[in-house]
Amino acid sequence: MSSENTGEWSEALRATPQIQEITNKVKPQLEEKVHKEYPVFVAVICRQLTLCGGTHYLIKVSISDSTDECVHLYVVQTLIRDPLEPELIKYQLKKKIADPLEPF
Repeated sequence: MSSENTGEWSEALRATPQIQEITNKVKPQLEEKVHKEYPVFVAVICRQLTLCGGTHYLIKVSISDSTDECVHLYVVQTLIRDPLEPELIKYQLKKKIADPLEPF
């Protein structure tokens, strides 16, 4: 996924294994905030914004095998010297697979 456009959100692209790894790391943060467990949690689409202090991610995550229900995650990974663990900043529930992934 290209992050060449520093200061601008990338186009929405298919999630990579790296994005799934970030998604897996923030899953417990979301589950704690919404008091719900997600047996299915698969990154589908991602956009990213690279700033001098780190990378911001918008990630569309499928949460069901049988419906098109998704959540949208806003995740930040700070890159001061060594990358820190990604942090879930915001989320949107009750999204559908067809909903656009826009900054929120």
